[in-house]
Amino acid sequence: MSFSGEDVPVHYLRMPHVEKGMAVGLFGGSFNPPHAGHALVAETALRRLRLDQLWWIVTPGNPLKDNSGLAPLSERIERSEACAKDPRIKVTAFEAGYRLRYTADMIDLVRRRNRGVHFVWIMGADSLRDFHRWERWRHIARTVPIAVFDRPGATLSFLSSTMAKAFGHARIDESDAPLLARITPPAWTFIHGPRSSLSSTALRDAARREEGR
Repeated sequence: MSFSGEDVPVHYLRMPHVEKGMAVGLFGGSFNPPHAGHALVAETALRRLRLDQLWWIVTPGNPLKDNSGLAPLSERIERSEACAKDPRIKVTAFEAGYRLRYTADMIDLVRRRNRGVHFVWIMGADSLRDFHRWERWRHIARTVPIAVFDRPGATLSFLSSTMAKAFGHARIDESDAPLLARITPPAWTFIHGPRSSLSSTALRDAARREEGR
């Protein structure tokens, strides 16, 4: 995984500014490329979780995936900014600035440096299926509340995933989603709602087909 931030404006390599008492969503991913489906999750999270901010965290790469086809970090940041219309969405790449590899380490650092801020991890249901493969996944679930957003073809993952089974006792009803950021973890919920059929994989495949013509 590359941590190069040479072509990235320095403010993207720092954490966004927050104030004590805020509720902040952490929405991380490779965003290779970002698309309207990501924006839909971010905007839905702001509304349903009643967040003051959402950090759109563009990661250096995914430790569980082949990153050979990863677009430059600067390009993914620029395209994320184009997707993120709400001013409460803060596009950032501070993981590269701090040379962080795993989500668990990132969340620990964020919480240490922002005492009194209520963070909630935001993920798509498609990621929930493999969540148990993440480094220190149980630690993540016990450290920060988690909001899982419905994705096409992954609706039932909240019932069948290892994480959902292991932390079934900690699931709250989605009607209580506005309270999630301030609930002591482990706590998680599954958010149903509008879904986008777009996927980064499909967009990359379409781009390669176009280039091959």
